[in-house]
Order: sequence, then structure tokens, then C-alpha cells
Amino acid sequence: MPVNYLSVLLAGVASMVLGFLWYGLLFGKTWIKLMKFSEKDIKEGKKKGMAKLYVVNFISSLVTAFILALLIALTNAVTVSNSMFLALMLWLGFIATTTLGSVLWERKSFKLYLLNNSYNLINLLAVSIILAILR
Repeated sequence: MPVNYLSVLLAGVASMVLGFLWYGLLFGKTWIKLMKFSEKDIKEGKKKGMAKLYVVNFISSLVTAFILALLIALTNAVTVSNSMFLALMLWLGFIATTTLGSVLWERKSFKLYLLNNSYNLINLLAVSIILAILR
């Protein structure tokens, strides 16, 4: 199965940029409030260092992009619209449904679920577009 590793790398970087924008500039304060983090929690997190977390998150983004690239190749969803449809179906069938457990069983707020899953959907769609265009 042909996978363009450069497109996977670029998709991983784009995912990180989107995450920075989503959980930082756009909805950072809302996310902190919904997570019920205090100022003390934020300061302690910064003291521990975030570099390792960002590295692990980047690796996770690369894995997601690579697996989506494989699935695009396997299903021959090589057009932008087909790859986006595949991403939408993966999000709906696996991410949106699985993460609903955090609302049902962990008592996380539905607003947090919507915020996180909106990011997950937009992220998968963006990754799928990059992978389809740069295949």
C-alpha cells in the first residue's frame, strides 16, 4: 500500500497546529473551565514541563495520520470528498461513540464532549484533506 510519508508528516504537524489553535487561542479558556482546572493546576502543569507531552501528542498525531493514510489507500478513497467521508465515518463510528462514555460514566460535561469531539472531527477532516491532496 503506497503511503506518502511526507503527507503523513505534514498532516501530523497540521494536527498539532490545529490543536494549539483549538485548545489555546480559540477555546482554551472554555476548555480549562470545562475541565475544572484551577490556576494552581495550570501552574503545576507548566512546572512539570510540557515538552514530553507535546512529543507524545505529536507521535499520536503521526500514528493517526498514518493509519488514516492506510485506510484511504485500502478503501481507494483517494479523492478529497471520499477521504473526508471516510474520516467522517471513522469519527462517527469510533471516536464520537467511544468518547461518549466520558459523559455517561465519568460525569464529564456534555459541553466538554462537544468541544473535544468537534476538534476531533475537524482534525480528522483536515488530516484527510492533506492526505488526499498530497498522496
